[in-house]
Amino acid sequence: MRISDIIEEFIKELFDENQNDYIEIQRNELAHQFNCVPSQINYVIETRFKPSQGYYVESKRGGGGNIKIKKLKTNKSDYITHIINNIGDEMTSNDVDILISDFLTYNIITKEEAKLLKVATSDNVLKLDKSIKDGVRARIFKNMLLNIEGM
Repeated sequence: MRISDIIEEFIKELFDENQNDYIEIQRNELAHQFNCVPSQINYVIETRFKPSQGYYVESKRGGGGNIKIKKLKTNKSDYITHIINNIGDEMTSNDVDILISDFLTYNIITKEEAKLLKVATSDNVLKLDKSIKDGVRARIFKNMLLNIEGM
């Protein structure tokens, strides 16, 4: 596992341990714990705890970088609708992987649905010019989510 994945898992475990819809962390303390620079913590939070993934982040400067991460509570249909509305016009393969991982973690989709989402949006299938590939991937992903939501 990469350090980013390890930090993400640690933060998600904090939610499970606290049974709250929010956690507070100190950026510098977490960086020290994982022997990385504070900007690595920022990267994980900015890429793995976005509103499109069901989180709201408040960050305070100074004092070691206090960060409050709130998990948004929604039902499956609301969650999928929220994701669709926040995806944007382009998605990378990595964006898809992160969302699928979150969907599985929160039991939004089944393993079979995850496989289909991954395969349909993979670079092996999307043998297109790089300038349009991420846009096509986003449209396919959104359409598939709309169909999953309707099931």
